[in-house]
Amino acid sequence: MSSADLAKLVFVSAIWGSAFVFLRVAVPEMGLWLTSILRASLASVALVAFTILTGLPMQWRRNFKYFAIVGFFANVVPFVAFSFAALHIPAAHSAVLNSTVPLFGALLSVVVLSERLTMRLLIGLLLGIVGVAILVGAGGLPLNASILMAVAACLLGAIAVALASIIVKKTGNGGGIHPIVMAAGSLTLGSAAMLPALPFSLPAAMPSAPAWACTVAVALGSTGLAQAMFISLILKIGATRAMSATFLLPLFSMLWGVLFLHEGVGASTLVGGMVVLAAMGLVLAGPRPRPVVSEAKT
Repeated sequence: MSSADLAKLVFVSAIWGSAFVFLRVAVPEMGLWLTSILRASLASVALVAFTILTGLPMQWRRNFKYFAIVGFFANVVPFVAFSFAALHIPAAHSAVLNSTVPLFGALLSVVVLSERLTMRLLIGLLLGIVGVAILVGAGGLPLNASILMAVAACLLGAIAVALASIIVKKTGNGGGIHPIVMAAGSLTLGSAAMLPALPFSLPAAMPSAPAWACTVAVALGSTGLAQAMFISLILKIGATRAMSATFLLPLFSMLWGVLFLHEGVGASTLVGGMVVLAAMGLVLAGPRPRPVVSEAKT
């Protein structure tokens, strides 16, 4: 991987992690659904406007199916799944479960993209999950029905994100859909799918200026810009490597929490951070996974 791609991967993780700071301010006043709808809608408007200004063809009729599929799996399912989980389990546990995205992505890449799952890659993915678990200090939870349903919801969200990444990789290479076009189209249809919930999610009082500002920031930066850059990484370095950005996301969210929310840092943060960095090294080092090629019959 080039230094430019690595820098882009770290930057995507950083702006994704900043979303937690913005959401801590926005969600209590805007509400969960309104924040999610505005987040996707504002991001889609900005990206569609960018495609118009730069002359990138959206080709809605040709790409509608791909926009709808990616929008559903990359936006609607994760938003709903992790929102449900937030009602029953701590955010730390959701972060650990979210870190399974690269693992599901690697497995799906083997099935859908015929990529080789090397031992180095598998060890790196599993080590990354362990590192995130240490990082957020995940502990035991009572195993009741609501907890198990929340865990299942998080895993469903992780699988959806992984599947969306695989679809982007497949359509981007064969279908030739530009990363910004894919991000704009999928966010547009994803936000449209959530619009029916808007009348039931309006806040009782007008949100404050900081809440609006944070909503705009998370929409344009942590959603629009991040998704466009993430899709370009998928097409360039592969889905599995790009999805390893989720390992660094909890680390950056804690960093921004320390800097802007004055949250404390324990020993688990330092140890987990080192384990995560080691896992990133295993996942990103070495040759890019190649498709499995069947031997020609003679």
